[in-house]
Amino acid sequence: INAACGLCGWCAQGMGRHCPNRTVLGIQGLDGCLAERCAAPTANLHAVADDLSDDEAVFAEPLAAAHEILEQVVVAESARCVVMGDGKLGILCAWVLSTASRDVTLVGRHERKLARARWGGVKTALSPGEVRPGADLVVEATGTGQGLMQSLNLVRPRGTLVLKSTVAAQGELNLAAAVVNEVTVVGSRCGPFDRALKALRAFRFPVGRLIDGRYRLEDAEAALARAGERGVLKVLVEPSVSTRRDAQRSGES
Repeated sequence: INAACGLCGWCAQGMGRHCPNRTVLGIQGLDGCLAERCAAPTANLHAVADDLSDDEAVFAEPLAAAHEILEQVVVAESARCVVMGDGKLGILCAWVLSTASRDVTLVGRHERKLARARWGGVKTALSPGEVRPGADLVVEATGTGQGLMQSLNLVRPRGTLVLKSTVAAQGELNLAAAVVNEVTVVGSRCGPFDRALKALRAFRFPVGRLIDGRYRLEDAEAALARAGERGVLKVLVEPSVSTRRDAQRSGES
């Protein structure tokens, strides 16, 4: 989703996501795909294999973000991993980690969402108190200061804490435990789309479980309202038949 300038030092290192001149699809300087027309650099386009459905392909961006953990951290098969947060990203992080580790636990607060997350050997817990401390790797995906502190309490000395959400906490955070226990803290954001698309094909993650609604393009406002409701994971906006036909004509011309 990051459209880099291609000219700066960060871009020269292949780190366009940190380009100071970047625009971001649907967020900063570039219209999103609900606009009548949207533009993106060809470098940002990825071919979707014929055996991947649209329902699967739309998860490429959050799955890429989840996959970035494996790009940054070496996860051993024997590593005990804990993911904090049962939102869409937290669930995807747990699924991705389960492809590398035999021991992955997702901690959340909603049994309905946790039930959908049980795949690939992923275990679930309704509170951090149900999880034995001393995990090798903890992923914070709650987006709350409380979740961050709970994550820090679960990681072992010299373990790794991956920050997957941007915590906008009010007040002070006590990070003394990170120093005392010499915890490695890793900030983690966007990830590789090409590898996410390959992982969708290789592992067939059951992403359909995370879809909570489908709306026509004409009903996009209702779709956005639905997506903003608590507990909703993924809402799809599908083009109408006429929109598909217009797109096909445009491609033919």
